[in-house]
Amino acid sequence: MPLTIREELLSDIVAIRAVNDSAFGQPQEGRLVDLLRDNDAISLSLVAVSDDRVIGHVLYSPVSIDAGDRAIVGVGLGPVSVQPEFQRIGVGRRLIEAGIAEFERQGVPYMVVLGHPQYYPRFGFEPASRWSIRCEWEVPDPAFMIRVFDPQRLATVTGVVRYRPEFAAVG
Repeated sequence: MPLTIREELLSDIVAIRAVNDSAFGQPQEGRLVDLLRDNDAISLSLVAVSDDRVIGHVLYSPVSIDAGDRAIVGVGLGPVSVQPEFQRIGVGRRLIEAGIAEFERQGVPYMVVLGHPQYYPRFGFEPASRWSIRCEWEVPDPAFMIRVFDPQRLATVTGVVRYRPEFAAVG
């Protein structure tokens, strides 16, 4: 199956909402994506396209580590969504890898994800607690992970990762 990964276009917005709603079986993730877009709070939004159809989507938004007297800005991965009939064939993997490559190229110091601890380590994520970094919400330790692109910038950083307020708004 030919697959193209590219940045979202204005003409993709309805299809992105449909992919999120279908993949998650609920509207919360789609609403979150729309809220972040409406508030100009997207670091990167990628789509997977096959035969001119958007079949997958990943969104990256800014996050920061409150480290006492300073904030270290990075990105949060998610949501990642793939139309159910195209799941488990590598579409999500391709979307995530494209985002990782872009943020590594940009020199972003780190990326966090709240997700399945068996899935995300394949992309270089590890529990954030290993870096003395925790999530602003009460979540299981193995589920909150970080991929550090610049170990020197994070070597002495400890603290709490703060997400955009839109995440709390959709509950």
